Amino acid sequence: MKILVVEDDAELLEPLNTVLSRAGYIVDGVSSCETASWLLAEQDYDLLILDWILPTGSGINLCQQYRYTGRTSPVLMMTAKDSISDKVQGLDAGADDYLVKPVDMLELLARVRALARRSPVWQDQVLKFADLQLNLDTYTVERQQQAVQLSVRECQLLEYFLRHPRQVVSRDQLEQALWKWDTELGNNAITVQIRRLRQRLQKLGVDQWIETVYGLGYRLIQGVESGE
Repeated sequence: MKILVVEDDAELLEPLNTVLSRAGYIVDGVSSCETASWLLAEQDYDLLILDWILPTGSGINLCQQYRYTGRTSPVLMMTAKDSISDKVQGLDAGADDYLVKPVDMLELLARVRALARRSPVWQDQVLKFADLQLNLDTYTVERQQQAVQLSVRECQLLEYFLRHPRQVVSRDQLEQALWKWDTELGNNAITVQIRRLRQRLQKLGVDQWIETVYGLGYRLIQGVESGE
């Protein structure tokens, strides 16, 4: 899951990024409306966490503009405004939930999980393709009673393929979905990650299920098993 966090307080933005990243989410954390608006026009996010009061705008306006484009990803409004009228205004602007500052990080993670469960795309914590199964809670991939532990990045990469089975996925799509917007990737960064994931999957005999489509990208197929 990729999350956009818009918060102008650096002392809060940094721990938010850290906590969410450690929970396995890909997080873009920014402090201005201008940067947030640009990212929302350029990228797709699965969840938005918006501060209400920002230096040159507001989370309310960002939420309204986002909904105006027809996009439906959940929005969590985060602010010190705690009156009933404030909450009503935020919800009427298109927010799905409301978190009052100071933020408790455990409550934040619980609300993120709750919002994810409302989405039919993200409610499953166990993803399957043929007889391959990925558990997003434990970062383990299983097949035929064998299990392999994945790193966070390997789990995110395999999750993306499992959510887009049989589709050709370009390197640009992988870069946008799995890395922060301001990350400078080396020329072979994605190649290295694909190779590492294949090495993990080789233990289950399905490393060849991630097919290289030359000139286009990669595709998850139920291909030939290793050793056949």
